[in-house]
Amino acid sequence: MQTGKIMTDKLTSSAQPVALHRLAHGRTGDKGNRSNISVIAWHPVFWDLLLRELTEERVAAQFALRRPGRVKRYVLPNLHAMNFVLDDVLDGGVNDALNLDSHGKALSFLLLDIEIDVPHELRVFLAGSDDEQP
Repeated sequence: MQTGKIMTDKLTSSAQPVALHRLAHGRTGDKGNRSNISVIAWHPVFWDLLLRELTEERVAAQFALRRPGRVKRYVLPNLHAMNFVLDDVLDGGVNDALNLDSHGKALSFLLLDIEIDVPHELRVFLAGSDDEQP
């Protein structure tokens, strides 16, 4: 299925690591000790790349310090979005947690820090500027 004008499996140029927040934005919600984080592509051309790079295993590794019991990915291809459900990452939930972010609202920022290798041809679609990169 073609999701943008450039098919990511046909790209040949070298890729450069870019923070996920340049390709997508996120929203976070919670229920008990479970957090859900949505990732929504800024442009449809990033969808195939996001599907390939943002796996349950990669997200679990990003949240290793929070020790998720399980990470499950749900894809919403018509929206160029996906939702990750992370169990046991809120220190017991809103009523039990002593941390400052018991709802886990800031967890989307941790996810959006993941670096994605973006081919040169797709860089024109990135949000923000290259000045943000080290």
